[in-house]
Amino acid sequence: MTSIKEQAAISRLLSFLQDWDNAGKVARNNILNNFIEANQGKTAPELEQEFSQGASLFLVRLTTWLRLTYMTGSPLDKLLRSIGVFLSAVSSNRYLIEFLEVGGVLTLLEILALNKIKEEDKKESVKLLQVIANSGRKYKELICESYGVRSIAEFLAKSKSEETQEEVQVLLDSLIHGNPKYQNQVYKGLIALLPCASPKAQQLALQTLRTAQSIIGTTHPSIVDCVLKVLCTMHLEVQYEAIELIKDLVNYDVCPALLKGLVALLIPSFKETSKLQSQIVSDSSVLELTAHLPLFLQQAAAAKAIGRAQRCPGTAAGILARHNTTLAEEMLHLRVIHSLMAAMGNTDHSNSQRQASLTLEYFVQLFPVVEENVRKTMGEELYKLFLSNAENLYMNIDSIQADILAANKVNVTRVLHLSGLSYSNMSFYFGHSNEDQVAYITHFQKEDVEEKE
Repeated sequence: MTSIKEQAAISRLLSFLQDWDNAGKVARNNILNNFIEANQGKTAPELEQEFSQGASLFLVRLTTWLRLTYMTGSPLDKLLRSIGVFLSAVSSNRYLIEFLEVGGVLTLLEILALNKIKEEDKKESVKLLQVIANSGRKYKELICESYGVRSIAEFLAKSKSEETQEEVQVLLDSLIHGNPKYQNQVYKGLIALLPCASPKAQQLALQTLRTAQSIIGTTHPSIVDCVLKVLCTMHLEVQYEAIELIKDLVNYDVCPALLKGLVALLIPSFKETSKLQSQIVSDSSVLELTAHLPLFLQQAAAAKAIGRAQRCPGTAAGILARHNTTLAEEMLHLRVIHSLMAAMGNTDHSNSQRQASLTLEYFVQLFPVVEENVRKTMGEELYKLFLSNAENLYMNIDSIQADILAANKVNVTRVLHLSGLSYSNMSFYFGHSNEDQVAYITHFQKEDVEEKE
């Protein structure tokens, strides 16, 4: 037989549950407020003691009310926080299983997709998904199996609250760790976020991709194109994260495609540029934005991506750092010098000129063959201006000198043998299996020597 004390506790529990069952919305909100204030941070045994070993009876009422009301647009923040008291309690595995058995994960994911639900409520839903994901590998797999990655990524792209977006990043970061079965799904979801219209979502996706890339160890073919397209952003914080990811990606098999893509961006497509210019000129309200054409922004960012790491030697992420010139040599094969000088002649965008000039200065200092060809193409007067202050060269050149740069025909590839580049360095870009291409370049260089003789 139960003691008088136990009977009194059970009576209080039944009275509490009856009050809940009979209460309206206002009364239930008051009950939730009191519950959160009194029980936040308690362990599962403490909750059981508080509810006379019947805490699950209240949890099931909360989950039932959630499923009945979430599609109506009613405020959910207090309800979700109350459920969070149970799920986040120490030793709460029993509560977690009970919540999942009634479709808790699907309900939380559906909340993220509903337009009528407030942003604050969606943030609480994300926090509950974090608690579930942090409970173990099988729970992360359950979220992913419920099409969670797609729902979470879409919400990150559409969310208008940076604070909420940062919570989503924490969730995605949790799903990428300790989840070998679905980590590639999360990785692809992050790549799919890069073209979205939200700068904050792009920034957070790029940050998380760096972590994901180091965990997965292999790359997806689409990542190069997606990252390079992000460089056209006007948001410097997004551009910074893209360049940081590029620094990491050169250590993977996409390096040749990445280098080729960066060099290609230094000379924007004339057709695309003309199309954008015609759109701008037709709208008088944005006539002053010519200097901020996406392709020119991308051009400046590409020059910055090539050159920034070169001027930061000693860092682990230095893709063309002075302590590792191999990639810089491979850029020469891609005619990076010609492309940099062409960018320096782009008088429509001063930042492209500045970034390209700074990067060219490094190549000139590093490779004698580059110095010789650049001097010959520029002429003594322009070259002296370049040497005296590469960063501000764009402010000191006239239209004729800009045309000389834009129309340059520098082809350092023809004379790379003068810089002492080795067969192994050439093999790096073309691959050891493609010896015919390397032999072709060597033959091409020999022919050039014979012509000069």
